[in-house]
Amino acid sequence: MIERYARRRAHAPLRWPWLGPAAAAVLLAGACQGDTDGGGEHTGHGGDGGHDTGSGGAEMAHIHGLGINPADDDLYVATHFGVFHLPEGEQPVRVAGHTQDVMGFTIVGPDHFLASGHPGADDPDQPPHLGLIESTDAAESWEPVSLHGDADFHALEAAHDQVYGFDGVSGRFMVSADQQEWEPRSDVPMADIAVSPEDPDLLVATTEQGPVRSEDGGNELTPISGAPQLLFLDWRDNGSLVGVDADATVHASTDGGDTWTEGDAVDGNPAALAVHGDEEVYVATDAAIYHSTDGGESFGVFHELG
Repeated sequence: MIERYARRRAHAPLRWPWLGPAAAAVLLAGACQGDTDGGGEHTGHGGDGGHDTGSGGAEMAHIHGLGINPADDDLYVATHFGVFHLPEGEQPVRVAGHTQDVMGFTIVGPDHFLASGHPGADDPDQPPHLGLIESTDAAESWEPVSLHGDADFHALEAAHDQVYGFDGVSGRFMVSADQQEWEPRSDVPMADIAVSPEDPDLLVATTEQGPVRSEDGGNELTPISGAPQLLFLDWRDNGSLVGVDADATVHASTDGGDTWTEGDAVDGNPAALAVHGDEEVYVATDAAIYHSTDGGESFGVFHELG
């Protein structure tokens, strides 16, 4: 049974004209680096995803995703330089020293992560596109699952015993029931995907034209009129949607995206968003990781990026 514990940040493959210059640079730089055909080493990070030096000098830079591991209830941060473990009030620690560029990222269950991206300098024999990879020990080790060498999922979501992903190589949104065979559903560029916890065919995605909704698993996508221009979004277990726009303002919807209520705004350019339970919201920017315990009405600094 695939449960929903976390979310990931995804990169838009195109410069989106409605974004401010800084936010657009973050997304575009990630997309450009994400589709490189070079070898395993990635020495820089694009845009202003934020950086911090944690235990052992590990740099937590260019954040791509956030998620809570139900095994320890701690925050895990997917970045351009690996996955970092970030318990509240402590410094980030890069897990097992792995430096791969983690693009799409989602937590499936206790210590069970799915991801995609590109190899780091510590694993030069891997192909430039890792496809779908899996860890069952909280990012201590990773194994290829499917599309190894062929796909680079910039967005991943696991729900309803399925995996949903937008592949930056083919430009397709795809769904897999067994993590081996993938069914292409649409070719609309997506920055992020949220799947309803109640309906496997109901999803909302962020695109260049704004949020879109599908009621058939992503085959047909319909623009959501009047919705804010969201970058990243997630679906709470209680059925409400939460998203963050380019100005780092958080919005919430209780009707599948038809209407939205504006919440608090945080500082910096948005890099990732994750929800946990019915009230907790995490937003990463180039300035800090912020945490809300009231559904996004107010935020405090969870960890400042130096």
